[in-house]
Amino acid sequence: MAILVTKEHHCLGDILLRNYFNTLGAEVQCVIGNYDTLEALTKKFDIPFHYISHEGKEKHAFEHEIQEALSAYEFDYIILAKFMRILSPEFNSKYASRIINIHHSFLPAFIGAHPYKQAYERGVKLIGATAHFVTNVLDEGPIIAQQTIHVNHTHSVKDMVRLGREIEKSVLANALQLVLQDKVLVYHNKTIVFEN
Repeated sequence: MAILVTKEHHCLGDILLRNYFNTLGAEVQCVIGNYDTLEALTKKFDIPFHYISHEGKEKHAFEHEIQEALSAYEFDYIILAKFMRILSPEFNSKYASRIINIHHSFLPAFIGAHPYKQAYERGVKLIGATAHFVTNVLDEGPIIAQQTIHVNHTHSVKDMVRLGREIEKSVLANALQLVLQDKVLVYHNKTIVFEN
């Protein structure tokens, strides 16, 4: 697999540890970041890191640079481990049904960039995370795995973010295990998941 990241380390760190101890079920070929924040972490595991900034570039040029870096590797899936950029339809179609995203919300609720703040403001009693295949409709691709946790009025936004990060790692790990073991079939915009 190839991994795309921005600045958050929790999902990448979990994948790199699983890769290091051969419990991932796949091999991490490279990590590509649009910031260099996670380069040192990645290099501790002897995985190639490619820093490709998006700043001051048109989306097409930025994605072309990512594709050039990816072309040096053989991989089955691209994992968006908190990669906070929206990919173009052209990029998505090149890797159709091969890009997996972890979304920091129990989709379809609270889509977009600040779901925990939205959840806090609405006084929700459950927060969660969703792993899904990427499509051209933002955060609406076929869902692979989801998980929730109970929260209440005593939880701050910061508490929800911390709990959410733990759920994100767990859901992404579960989704990757299912996909890598060929237990997920995509049918239209849904998945059939064979968990046993």
